[in-house]
Amino acid sequence: MRPSATPDVFVTGIGAVSCLGATADAFWTGLKAAASRPTPVPGLTEHVPDVLAYQVPDDGTGTASAPSGALGRAARFALTAAREAIADAGLGSHEVSEAAVVIGTAVGESGGREEGPGGEGAGDGDGTPAAAGSWEPMFSVASAVGAELTAFGPNISVSNACAASGYALSVAVDLIRRGEADTVLLGGAEGISRVPLASFSRLGAADPETCRPFDAGRRGTVFGEGAAVLVLQSARAAAGRPVYGRVLGTAWSCDAHHPTAPDPGGEQLVRVARAALAEAGRGPGDIGCVVPHGTGTRQNDVVEYQVLRELLADRAAHTPLFSLKAFIGHTAGAAAAFAAVSAALMVRHREIPANIALAQQDPECPVWLPQDGPTALRQPNVLVNAYAFGGSNFTMVFGGGAR
Repeated sequence: MRPSATPDVFVTGIGAVSCLGATADAFWTGLKAAASRPTPVPGLTEHVPDVLAYQVPDDGTGTASAPSGALGRAARFALTAAREAIADAGLGSHEVSEAAVVIGTAVGESGGREEGPGGEGAGDGDGTPAAAGSWEPMFSVASAVGAELTAFGPNISVSNACAASGYALSVAVDLIRRGEADTVLLGGAEGISRVPLASFSRLGAADPETCRPFDAGRRGTVFGEGAAVLVLQSARAAAGRPVYGRVLGTAWSCDAHHPTAPDPGGEQLVRVARAALAEAGRGPGDIGCVVPHGTGTRQNDVVEYQVLRELLADRAAHTPLFSLKAFIGHTAGAAAAFAAVSAALMVRHREIPANIALAQQDPECPVWLPQDGPTALRQPNVLVNAYAFGGSNFTMVFGGGAR
């Protein structure tokens, strides 16, 4: 059982902008279709030919939501997803005005600064020119969304690499559990930025074909862009609303092992997952699916398998994994938010979409990745992992709406 003193935090609305489309419905449909491929990045591929990315189609950039150039690319994605989540939850204007906004992002609006302030070609990373002499702060996504929505609660941007929206989720849950907010717009957002992509290529960590976690032929990760936003609410605010489920437990840590490499022993990762399970009042047998961090880099995939084997024991081989990054790429600071939206949809539909088929599974990662069709979610609890440079680790347990 969950600790009786832990207040419930419900998810009442979701929104998503991804390479699969500009809505959460398009996201779910795309996951079920299991068909997406990365594409060349304009202005980069001619210099770094092995770099691809899972990019948002032009009709999903959110330009209809704000004047061209008024918001950076990541903020436009986040605003579009936030408006969808607000409508999905049926929030009134007074609820939005009192809401907090907490958004995780790894690189923020850095795409708009790659050409220099107001210089020729300066813009937000998608060819939109910036105003002359402008150079907006990089980590302004939450405040930009809050300003557009006139949300006067705390506006907090969280940036700690690829665990950013996981940490942001923990912050949002704490705001509700401490009574500092009844409603939080929680999300993650990234726009394609050329410098990080080129840097990963120089590190030898970019797969030149596709993102294929746990595949024996994987050669690194492939980044993606977009935004995922969830409406988190207290029991009081969620009363009378349909819910996707509840955030049952969260935990995070920093193992401080290495600036970029995971701790090969994985002790902190196991401890964080056990802490999240303990807060959720759940055990290994209660987990119906795991959405792994699963980047496609060799070290990450192998270490994460070892962690799951330690955590789930003899159930590791029988607990299905959903390899999200194979569909939308590594969305960096938005990865945990996209995983949380995926978990909410799985719990609502009681179904795990089929994974994208592997050419050959890595024998060092014998996880169960169902690939022949949808799998029933037999236990309505989903474990979500997000790990990041700097040793930042996050795990969440998401569960059904009923107590």
